[in-house]
Amino acid sequence: MLFSSAYVQAADVEVMNAKLESTDEGYRVFVSFSFELGSDLKNAINEGIPVSFTAEVEINRPRWYWFDEKTIRSSQTVRIQYDLWRRQYTAAVNGGLKQNFASLEEAMALVWRPRRWLVADKKALNPSATYNVAVRLKLDSNQLSKPMLITSFSNSDWRLASEWKRFTFKADDK
Repeated sequence: MLFSSAYVQAADVEVMNAKLESTDEGYRVFVSFSFELGSDLKNAINEGIPVSFTAEVEINRPRWYWFDEKTIRSSQTVRIQYDLWRRQYTAAVNGGLKQNFASLEEAMALVWRPRRWLVADKKALNPSATYNVAVRLKLDSNQLSKPMLITSFSNSDWRLASEWKRFTFKADDK
């Protein structure tokens, strides 16, 4: 019963779009997610509890003679928090500078539509090779405080995760 409710909750986060793009700096991932925050999660954020969402990307090169070669793993974490004193939401990407937002929806836009982040430099992928790419999003329970971690085990609002969205990508010849 416990496993089935976690599985149902995991389906609530959907990867809407996902693709890998070649740029002059390297390869960037473009992804967008769709989900709604549960009332308990919204209340926790509005009470000043920081919540982190992690988007992950895995790039593997398939091999017919052995297991797939794990080429690239990258993640981007967005930490959302409400500042009770200034009455505004803050968001920080990968622990960087905090950005201020007037509403939770504006701050969550960084989670729903992360900026294209650099996942690999140009030399990391073999030219003309085809790669399997997988993308997902999860609420990062590893970054919760211990009391909130205990709460997250008993409340489905705190078990947000998407399934892996998989697609293929052919690296540039450049």
